Amino acid sequence: MSIQVEDEEILSKFREDTTRNEAFNLLLKKYQQKIYWHVRRMVIDHDDADDLVQDVFIKVWKNLPGFRNDAQLYTWMYRIATNECITFLNKKKQKNNISLDDVDYELADTLSSSDQFSGDQIQKKLQQAILTLPDKQRLVFNMKYFDDMKYEEMSDVLGTSVGALKASFHLAVKKIEAFILSTD
Repeated sequence: MSIQVEDEEILSKFREDTTRNEAFNLLLKKYQQKIYWHVRRMVIDHDDADDLVQDVFIKVWKNLPGFRNDAQLYTWMYRIATNECITFLNKKKQKNNISLDDVDYELADTLSSSDQFSGDQIQKKLQQAILTLPDKQRLVFNMKYFDDMKYEEMSDVLGTSVGALKASFHLAVKKIEAFILSTD
């Protein structure tokens, strides 16, 4: 459940030493769930997602004093979370000295065996299809489909043009459709 406190109020409280912890707690209550699910859809595993969300909020805590309001607070945090996911997946690939495709297969296995994933077969098939996408397309698809982000917001987070994002989303949808149709 997200809390309805305006970002400006959170930022204002964060600037004051006496209310900094309260502000951070409000920030957590408002955004932790959204950030968790964004991360979880990228890394699939609940424990990995939990660890990454902690890392994200540690970075938010450390960097919030320098936040300049040139982006929305959530967009800024989303960018941090996205970068943490990409770094995590790249490290996993390097650590295991395997290709990203193999990491995707491993994530698909995690999805299949996860007792935290309660989706029906259609949802599971959708998640498996999403895992076949390249990282960037997966990110774009997740942001648009699950988070209902506008292309302009996605552009702020990813530093990619709106046109490129639309093309990426369109390609992702086509690949997902092809995957689902081929596995019936």
